[in-house]
Amino acid sequence: MSGAPDAVDFDEPAARAEVLAWFAAYDRLVAARDLDAMADMAVFPLNEVTDDADGFGVTSDCDRERFLAQMRENLGASGEVTMASTRTPTFLSRSLCFVHTDATITVGGHTTRMRYGDLLIRTREGWKFQTMVAGGFHDQL
Repeated sequence: MSGAPDAVDFDEPAARAEVLAWFAAYDRLVAARDLDAMADMAVFPLNEVTDDADGFGVTSDCDRERFLAQMRENLGASGEVTMASTRTPTFLSRSLCFVHTDATITVGGHTTRMRYGDLLIRTREGWKFQTMVAGGFHDQL
């Protein structure tokens, strides 16, 4: 692509720190089960990408109400929520960042290991997530 900027130019320590701080704030909201504040950190409709039971990729749009219902189901209503994550931001441009995450989440004593990705976009209000990519969530689409 002639004239396209080199994405590596945007992968500066300050930009990486900004994205990782955004995720730290989001993780605190997850632990507190502050679903409305979590939704405020998204741009709706969200794109959701996962795979189906037959192993084929599927996509869906997700509005705020469905996002809240999914998070309510995934986080449960009781028990402590803890997370440990390793995140790798990859800047596609100054305003687009895809973040790969390896995470362990414990909800009410049940631990799950996950690998997923999020596309963050820079808005006038700051970073927000717009696309979530994770395997095995077809039953929620």
